[in-house]
Amino acid sequence: MSTNKEFPYAGRLYNGFVMLFVNLVVIPLIIAALFIFMPDAASAAVIVPVVVLGLVFIIMMCGFFIQQPNQARVMIFFGKYRGSFTGTGYWWVNPFMSVKKISLRIRNMDVAPIKVNDKVGNPVMIGMVLVWKVKDTYRCVFDIDSQSQDILSVGDDGKQSTAHFDALESFVRIQSDAALREVTGHFAYDSEGNSTDEITLRGGSDEIVSMLEHKLNERLSMAGIEVVEARLNYLAYAPEIAAVMLRRQQASAIISAREKIVEGAVSMVKMALDQLREEGVVELDEERKAAMVSNLLVVLCADEPAQPVVNAGTLYN
Repeated sequence: MSTNKEFPYAGRLYNGFVMLFVNLVVIPLIIAALFIFMPDAASAAVIVPVVVLGLVFIIMMCGFFIQQPNQARVMIFFGKYRGSFTGTGYWWVNPFMSVKKISLRIRNMDVAPIKVNDKVGNPVMIGMVLVWKVKDTYRCVFDIDSQSQDILSVGDDGKQSTAHFDALESFVRIQSDAALREVTGHFAYDSEGNSTDEITLRGGSDEIVSMLEHKLNERLSMAGIEVVEARLNYLAYAPEIAAVMLRRQQASAIISAREKIVEGAVSMVKMALDQLREEGVVELDEERKAAMVSNLLVVLCADEPAQPVVNAGTLYN
């Protein structure tokens, strides 16, 4: 795992309401006082301070910002990273400080199903739901290349940027696809044969989820992203083999059902023979027993109701 490169901002921050009072009341009062108390309002001694104070007023208005819970500001002073500020409230900072706003809130991503070959080579369609958040604001801002860093920020009104394919989400989506392909290749879609101990994708065991989260954290930590949870939400055979695999599953189900039916029929035939012998209802030789067993198995195992044939002769003909 990559080490965390961010550190708290230790520079000066001022309460926004105090600075707003200074900017909207004190500076205009000073400008008004210059015009009122200076003997010649048109002299350079008045115009120069007024222009300077006017520029100060405009520049200072650019230093205000509002920060909500689970948001952070990355402070950059002329290209140098000065720290990340996570406090909440209304603040004023040096207007020459470049401030990048990053959301630390949990985000949800539905990774569309992709076609991947499983452990035995069967093509399957698999998708997942990814829950993630930004953990390292330094890596999120400086280690992800994007055409516009504004894409990574939140608007001044607190709403998320409307850009759909921003650099950060694109990075997460591509790395999620790669991790999902890698994990899928370690497991089969379903157990082959009678093996019940094999971990399969269809079984949805915690081991698969744990491996998926581990691979995702390995890939996304370079961008300062932490995976909160990852779960498979779609799993199916690819369309080209879905019909064949369905018939195979149906055949396996039919075989299993037949095994149960035969097992039950044999136990019922044995019980019938034992009761006939113990209660002395009739004495049957081996040939008659074989015929009775055959008839009972046909009746018990047949898909359709058996049609009885009445024997009108004697038992010993």
